[in-house]
Amino acid sequence: MRELVADLLGHGLSRRGFIKSMTAIGFTAQAASAVLANVEAAQPDDPEAYRTVTATGGELWVDQLQASGVEYVFTNPGSAETGFFDAMTDRPGLQLIMGLHEGPVIAMADVYHRVTGKTAFVNVHAMPGTAQMGGQLYNAQKARSAIVVTAGFSDNTIFSDTPGLGPAPGYGQADVTRPVTKLAWDVRQPESIPLALRRAFKVASAPPGGPVYVAITTGAQRSGPVTAQLVDQTRFDVPMRPRPDADRIEQVARRLIEGRQPLLVVDPDLHKSGAVESAVELVDLLGLAVLDPRAAASTNSGFPNQHPLYWDGKVFGGANPSRTANPYEAYDVLLGIGTENIASGRSPEQVTRAAHAWKAVVGVDVETMGRTAPFELGVVADPKAAVEDLLDAVKSLATEQRLATIRKDRVDRIAPAVAAARTEVEHEVQEAFGKQPMHPDELGMAIGRAIERDAYIVNENMSHDFSLRHGVIQRYGGDGRMRIGSGGGSLGWGVGAAIGAKIGDPNRQVVLNIGDGSVMYSASGFWTMARYEIPVLTIVWNNHNYQTVRHGFAAFGGKMADTGHYAGMHLGDPDIDFVGLAKSQGVEGVKVTTASELADALTRGTAATRAGSPYLIDVAISQIGGGAGSDWYQTFSVAKARTRLV
Repeated sequence: MRELVADLLGHGLSRRGFIKSMTAIGFTAQAASAVLANVEAAQPDDPEAYRTVTATGGELWVDQLQASGVEYVFTNPGSAETGFFDAMTDRPGLQLIMGLHEGPVIAMADVYHRVTGKTAFVNVHAMPGTAQMGGQLYNAQKARSAIVVTAGFSDNTIFSDTPGLGPAPGYGQADVTRPVTKLAWDVRQPESIPLALRRAFKVASAPPGGPVYVAITTGAQRSGPVTAQLVDQTRFDVPMRPRPDADRIEQVARRLIEGRQPLLVVDPDLHKSGAVESAVELVDLLGLAVLDPRAAASTNSGFPNQHPLYWDGKVFGGANPSRTANPYEAYDVLLGIGTENIASGRSPEQVTRAAHAWKAVVGVDVETMGRTAPFELGVVADPKAAVEDLLDAVKSLATEQRLATIRKDRVDRIAPAVAAARTEVEHEVQEAFGKQPMHPDELGMAIGRAIERDAYIVNENMSHDFSLRHGVIQRYGGDGRMRIGSGGGSLGWGVGAAIGAKIGDPNRQVVLNIGDGSVMYSASGFWTMARYEIPVLTIVWNNHNYQTVRHGFAAFGGKMADTGHYAGMHLGDPDIDFVGLAKSQGVEGVKVTTASELADALTRGTAATRAGSPYLIDVAISQIGGGAGSDWYQTFSVAKARTRLV
């Protein structure tokens, strides 16, 4: 679809040819016409939208960023980008946010985009820096975050094929990013820089969003002056909100009405498209069960988790699968809204049991819909437009009295099972209070009581997911707490992510819940918090263990489980001084071990962030789950192995 839009805008494809080509790849004529209307509506008659300038490659780079609406440059700078940074020196309106490693700056951009909806921009350093950001680029890709990443490039095609900081012979620098980007390429001519950036912003923001990478040679940055054309974002930022085919929506509506127990599977695209409020109305109208399969593991859909028909696929944010039977296993109709895979979050056995169900998927990512999980009906549409039209269709096909009867039957059957699971969780949490070291559930409840009603909760706490289990009520709209998690689970995301959230929405509290193991992947981000006065409240859940990995080791049931010897899991001896680590970079904090100390620390931390300073609380908590309590590790001393005392 991206190529067809580009051909249309470049006059290589007629309007009729565009419609024909779109229908050939699976769009209905109605959906293709809607896309065409959106494309044409995005082309205003503005003579100032095009500007021809003469400048160096680096200046063209910065010029096009400003024309593309960039406000923040997230970066870890390097000498391969001298032309770019030289052009940045006298550019008001572009704020540089510097990180000390490439990973955290990608995480900053990831969540800045998720909070604001704007395409984020990052610059990293040459080949080694490009490789070092890989884990966080993976997270951004899984979250479908629109990010444009650029880097300097030591050209290996001019003289030497092994230049310093360059790619290996026979490879371009962009090659290393291809598995974790929508598109990636190298630029060697200064005149091409504005065009390459426009293309990058277009591809990154087009649904489904994702990171795009552009490597620009050092020579291209420094060359010039050359003449090139700058284009404002309004001339290439195409809104893609196609409405669904009416006949297909009617088929879905009939199934939702006639089915005994339909299941609505929701995805982060629900929130991203602004469809949450309409989805709640649809659920309430029909008594649909709601499954948010990614909520407990990574990021979520934004659907309010206090809804009586809501299920997160686990125990409402617990570390282990539910011991209560899943109340949704009997569904006979499945509707995925914005889902990249309708089997997401369920085991192969569950998918097999659901083979009898009638399934439909709605979204714009035609490349992933049905690629691994088959369905009976696909609807190409913006999730918000689809849910709105689905509401209208349902209301036109059934009377209010019939809908009320249908809803009551389903709610009476589903809600008690969900309520029972919630009660089980509440009792489990209450029983954990008063222990020493503090149980993680008690810490979670204390945080839930202390933070703001509309806080962003950035979570990189893999074994203690922070959600409804700890009283975190998630509501749609701007007046409720919103949990933000890593898209892919690659550690090193949390500190940068919290920074990006606060920059994106400085008037809402940002609380970072992060495991002790996760901190050490991105601790350099505390320096960025201090330098730019980013008032994030960081809470380290410190159990001296890689607990999520240990759970996997214990579940394997082999020699490690038999002996209690879990290789590489213990993070003590020596203990890490997280308060000292943060303070060395300008962030104050405190270490606590009891519930009474925690209450005081949360009060002080909140006061510090309200005053404009970041603050860290290091909380000692107990280990839970398989292998809990093991502090074994394989000892070794290089000092004792010496035969010569040097």
